[in-house]
Amino acid sequence: MHFVTFGFICIELVILFYLFIYRLARPDVKTTSLNILLIILLIIYNAAGGLLPDPKLPGSFFIQICIAYATGFITPCYFPYYVCKVFGLGKMKFHAYRGVHYFLIVPYLLFVIVFGISNDLDSAKNILIVPVLYALWVLYSLTKAIRFKYGNDFSSRESKEDIAVLFFSLTPWVCLPVIAYFNLSQTVEAATTNTGFLLLLALHLKRNIKQIKAEHQRLMASELRLLTWNERLQYEVQKRTKELEKISEQKTYTLVNLAHETKTPLTLITNYLEEYIQAKGSSDEIAIIKRSIDKLTTDILNLFDLERYNKGSAVYNHDQISNISEIVSDTLVLFQQYANKRKIKINAEIAVDLFIKADPVAVVRVVNNLLENAIKFSFDDSEIDVSLYSNENKIYFYISDHGIGIPSGMQKKIFEPYYQIANRKTSVQGLGLGLPIVKKVVKDLQGEIRVERHPGKMKGTKMTVITNKHELKEDEVVSVNRPHHPIIAETDKIKMREIVHDENKQTVLIVEDNVAMINYLLYKLGESHNVYAALNGNEALEKLKNIGTLPDLIISDVMMDKVDGFTFAKIISRNPRYNHIPFIFLTAKSSHNDRLEGLRLGAIDFIQKPFSIHELLQKVNSILNQSGKQQKALLHKALKVLSKPEYLQPESNPNSFNQNCELYRLTNREKEIANLVCKGNTHKAIAETLFIAERTVAKHAQNIFEKIGVGNRMELCKKLEV
Repeated sequence: MHFVTFGFICIELVILFYLFIYRLARPDVKTTSLNILLIILLIIYNAAGGLLPDPKLPGSFFIQICIAYATGFITPCYFPYYVCKVFGLGKMKFHAYRGVHYFLIVPYLLFVIVFGISNDLDSAKNILIVPVLYALWVLYSLTKAIRFKYGNDFSSRESKEDIAVLFFSLTPWVCLPVIAYFNLSQTVEAATTNTGFLLLLALHLKRNIKQIKAEHQRLMASELRLLTWNERLQYEVQKRTKELEKISEQKTYTLVNLAHETKTPLTLITNYLEEYIQAKGSSDEIAIIKRSIDKLTTDILNLFDLERYNKGSAVYNHDQISNISEIVSDTLVLFQQYANKRKIKINAEIAVDLFIKADPVAVVRVVNNLLENAIKFSFDDSEIDVSLYSNENKIYFYISDHGIGIPSGMQKKIFEPYYQIANRKTSVQGLGLGLPIVKKVVKDLQGEIRVERHPGKMKGTKMTVITNKHELKEDEVVSVNRPHHPIIAETDKIKMREIVHDENKQTVLIVEDNVAMINYLLYKLGESHNVYAALNGNEALEKLKNIGTLPDLIISDVMMDKVDGFTFAKIISRNPRYNHIPFIFLTAKSSHNDRLEGLRLGAIDFIQKPFSIHELLQKVNSILNQSGKQQKALLHKALKVLSKPEYLQPESNPNSFNQNCELYRLTNREKEIANLVCKGNTHKAIAETLFIAERTVAKHAQNIFEKIGVGNRMELCKKLEV
């Protein structure tokens, strides 16, 4: 092998190694594989041409010559395909896919046959005249392909490079049969063909480098734009956040100032009211006024405390020592009267002389809030367990009720300000500030508050407060326990005098969850109307069935427990027995969507709280008068057609089972089970009928009894009118 050929092989091996690395780094570049195949063929061609024929190598002279000439033919066969794909010369497709077979591969096979028969290499070379002529055709086609690609415009630098390099690099390879025909030296052959290849590869690498630079520049520009956009977005977000924080702070400041301005009037009202009660005595109306003022005062104090906590200000002085045993015992006495009104039994186990290092006012607020919530959300005729004990250096205070319970997903949210458990307002809800303040007080004391149980497992809630126990020393003074009267939502029953229904008066049904508001409306409307009242939509539907006469007007709140006003109105509108009754919404919800929803459900008016009682009375009288006129007109018209025989047939009573199920919010499955239970089927028979487990039937039956509020099958059938 000549050293020139060997040098080119070494260079090409280095290039091949680089191409493999580039292929791994840029697998998306398809031309890299074409370059790798080209350089492999070139290395094989140089190795075969440099070593063969050699008597020292295995194989006969004939075989070695055939191999050497084969490598010289295969590489030119690949070149048309290579330039067609890499340089986008579509006009070279014929030579890439057909021409090389006809004019290179077939002549090579004839060369092998002639050489094998005659054993005369010179005679066999005469066949190479065909590849020589084909090479001239390829050069001509190459010229046309380049001209077609650039549209006869060779003024650009890229087109000039393509023309020059392609001709200088491909001409030796296409004319390789000429070199073989004239039997030129290996040095000339290797230098000519390899130089052409290196020129071709250099052009392609230049294109790749240019493309990589362009991609890099686009990437840098994109990153710069993205960075600029992110910085601009971040600036805008920060600016908007500051604006929102400022607006929120201004709203809070305005609210706190407004609340602050109410403290002085509330103080004066409270003091003068106390003097009036001492001098003139109390009454039901005065008691309602006092209770409302006390609740408003408590809400304002909670609002102030929460705002001071949020600003990091000190609310309580916890350098004092409090007797938590006395605080809990005194508070229980104050709450006992409210528990007795709802027949709630409080079971207390209070350890004596337990001390903590805390402001007694803060301790009172914690105990008050927890006890107040326990009574608020407990069922009537239930029990509340209160316990205070110590274990090592910790004090445990827990209150366990048997009420509506807290779902597991809400047990953390109840400590967020203004969060309320029910998704609708209930008659016992406040502002949602009590428990957040309890949480912050316990945190200040380095304690812990836990919430246990939820409706899925056991009814009720258990609140446990764990604080550090303080061992009282001889020289330490215990702070005085400041008495604090609890403020509980109204638990009185509706105070309505015995109604003697007067046929000459029209009937009004009031549905409102605020007892004080009901009493006020009963007092104002009761003189001239038959007035009935209910605390929610559920009670109102029961009242409609039991009062014996249909009301001429319904006045309803929107946000109520169990069945709210919108749901109540929807049920009324679907029932042909009640859907003619005029309906008025009297509520604090006054948004545009709320008004549209109320009117869509058939309400004839939407009165916003606070309202003028004189305006309400005038609207009630106007509606009832208009309704009376319409009834007389309809009656007069109906008498004319009812005299016909076909109208004298009695109307069949509609089945109210589905309506009652809807009233108690039973699911479709519960409706099926309730119907089968009322028909006397056992749980096993129901399970076989519905193809469900007997345990599932028992669970559904339990839910049905709880929703309807009955204890046996007879009561269930009576409620559902089966």
